[in-house]
Amino acid sequence: MAKIFKNRTEVAYFDYKDFKTLQRYIDGYGQIENRKKTGLKESEQRRLAIAIKRARHIALLPFVANN
Repeated sequence: MAKIFKNRTEVAYFDYKDFKTLQRYIDGYGQIENRKKTGLKESEQRRLAIAIKRARHIALLPFVANN
């Protein structure tokens, strides 16, 4: 299982309006990637999940992928 980011990146804030960045953390089925794959800390992963869920609710991201 390869991490999305090979080098440690400091993410100060996940903005729900920045759907291009959030799409990198969603797999082909529309699910949020787990911490082992993203390489984020627990608190960062929680903030990421909240941002993705907010983006889904205002229709910037899909709930499920069209496969």
